[in-house]
Amino acid sequence: MELAKQFIRFILKLLFRVEVEGLENYYKAGERVMIIANHTSFLDAVLLSIFLPNRLTFAINTQMAKKWWISPFGQIVRLFPMDPVNPLSIKSFIKDLEQDKRSVIFPEGRITVTGTLMKIYDGPGLIALKSGAMVLPIRIDGAQYSLFSRLKGIERRQFFPKIKLTILPPQKIELDDSIVGRLRRIEAGKVLKSIMTDMIYSTSNNQVTIMDKLLNARDIHGAGQVILEDVERQPLDYRQLLLKSSVLSRLMIKQTQEKEIVGLLLPNTNATVLSFFALQSIARIPAMLNYTAGYKGLLSAIETAQIKTVYTSRRFINLAKMDDLIALLEKQVNIIYLEDLRKEVMWQDKAYGIVCSFFPKMIYAQQWQSVTPEDPAVVLFTSGSEGVPKGVVLSHKNIMSNTIQLGTKIDFNKNDVILNALPLFHSFGLSTATLVSVLNGMKVFLYPSPLHYRIIPEVAYDINATMLFGTNTFLKGYAKFAHNYDFYSIRYVCAGAEAVQKETRELYAEKFGLRILEGYGATETSPVISINTPIDYKTGTVGTILPGIEYQLKAVPGIDEGGQLFVKGPNIMKGYLRNENPGIIEPAHSEYGADWYDTGDIVEIDNDGFITIKGRVKRFAKIGGEMVSLSMVEDMASQCWPDEMHAVVSVPDSSKGEQLILVTTRQAAQRKELSAHAKENNLGEINVPKKIVIVENLPLLGTGKIDYQGIKAII
Repeated sequence: MELAKQFIRFILKLLFRVEVEGLENYYKAGERVMIIANHTSFLDAVLLSIFLPNRLTFAINTQMAKKWWISPFGQIVRLFPMDPVNPLSIKSFIKDLEQDKRSVIFPEGRITVTGTLMKIYDGPGLIALKSGAMVLPIRIDGAQYSLFSRLKGIERRQFFPKIKLTILPPQKIELDDSIVGRLRRIEAGKVLKSIMTDMIYSTSNNQVTIMDKLLNARDIHGAGQVILEDVERQPLDYRQLLLKSSVLSRLMIKQTQEKEIVGLLLPNTNATVLSFFALQSIARIPAMLNYTAGYKGLLSAIETAQIKTVYTSRRFINLAKMDDLIALLEKQVNIIYLEDLRKEVMWQDKAYGIVCSFFPKMIYAQQWQSVTPEDPAVVLFTSGSEGVPKGVVLSHKNIMSNTIQLGTKIDFNKNDVILNALPLFHSFGLSTATLVSVLNGMKVFLYPSPLHYRIIPEVAYDINATMLFGTNTFLKGYAKFAHNYDFYSIRYVCAGAEAVQKETRELYAEKFGLRILEGYGATETSPVISINTPIDYKTGTVGTILPGIEYQLKAVPGIDEGGQLFVKGPNIMKGYLRNENPGIIEPAHSEYGADWYDTGDIVEIDNDGFITIKGRVKRFAKIGGEMVSLSMVEDMASQCWPDEMHAVVSVPDSSKGEQLILVTTRQAAQRKELSAHAKENNLGEINVPKKIVIVENLPLLGTGKIDYQGIKAII
């Protein structure tokens, strides 16, 4: 039988170039071992039985065990038919494992049909716990692209893709003795699920540059895979993106220096993404400038990042009526228009672009050989809603890590069409809604303004969008004007940047039958820290923390539940650029040490790991010695008057320390009505603002967030 295994091993290595990494961990696990693996294809069991030492026991579904073609496989391994939801079947497997066996089980119970992890059953976790076996995680990667997978039409399948088996260090599932009964099984399942998720993340390669990832995606999904489109309705595939960005890079390389920070003052169009990748390909660092920030905001950003050159578009400047602003900026930096560059394109540039589109790895290798994953990849600027904007420097590794972290939670695939109206100068719009798409074979449709509430639902309907990204403010606006069927093709609605109101969630559920997957993050975290998913979802929370991120909660005086959130992980920014210290990158640092980022948010994390945002530390007022969340007061006002917008700020008060002021678009707003609502919901009179200021519209930033600096100016 060993001879047969050697022969099959030779054939598999020849065809699939199978690579096994971490075999030393197999021997460290000992004799009583439960081997767990992600289930990517019909090849998985064969791969594990042939490339792992010893004769293994395989847990196999009782129905599958009856198939005629399973019998020959039983000559190489030992088969143990079982039903993962049958308690007697599980008990039998535990007893078998206790005989110091090495047994294999696929916790998903089925081959993936999404390309990512499916539901993880609790049974295998209970088996590992009760048997006392070591859990040995093995990542199978590459087999999902083979003809033996179930991803036909979802992934571009190949005859013989390269397959890699990564064996991770063994670990044991241990629980406190106080956890008993059914809860013990559930908790064991949670631990196993965490092991599986961490396995997928830790075995994914984040040590690549954005251009490396782009070219790998081209190889996996094909040069003809359409990945980009805008309102001009001229879709671009990988080959066209590389061709056009390469031509553009030939001109940009003459006007800029290597590792220079270069400004992009452009809207959501194909040209912006082409400019972004053109700069990446010649080792320049794009700085995405916020065109809604006004002259002072833009000048501050330019000075902070020491930008010498800014690329923009005449058409955009004219449509946005920014001629006067550009005239002022031209005194500070070199403004270059993309329309002017187009006139400078020579036949040599076009020829270069064609060669790059067909042989990019060969051509680009010389251009970015000086760029490493730790180098800056992009500069974004914080919104400045509560102060002077800072430049946030994100490295290639930061962005790649967050892309991988999201991929372990959300089942993206090449058939997805992402509708992104969020500005590309915002981390949510650039990293999550655009780069994640382009770098993973998905098509992203760029719309120039998130404020076109009537048009965007029509666009979603027209392009058959499957994912919609937005903030609460924008999503609420879309729902108000959308036809019930406009979002018929939408799989996921992802929200971030501000809290999603209960009314918005209910509106999407009732009108479109969609759950809003609310997430949480910051520009400094590339940007996602946590997110709700179809598998892990809890209403009113912002989901669970992504794998690879550590956290600490610091107690806050006056706050009984939760604490101030600090996070650390590979997605945490390279550092800040500050206006008072221009050009110098200051790495993240807090009281917990280097690379720990202080989110400034007060959160509560429940036993299941779901995060509830209580508010920002800066957005708490101390009234008569009690801490009051301004965000909570805003929520209260939204519940009382759900069709209006509200903002709450605090001002000094001689008797109570601080007092609350509500700024609202509710024209008939009266304090007694709000006070009655608070009393009815047991919220306490202390949470009712002392003064109400009525306005036509609240000042908003370009990202959709409330401009609290503007609010303070109003009052």
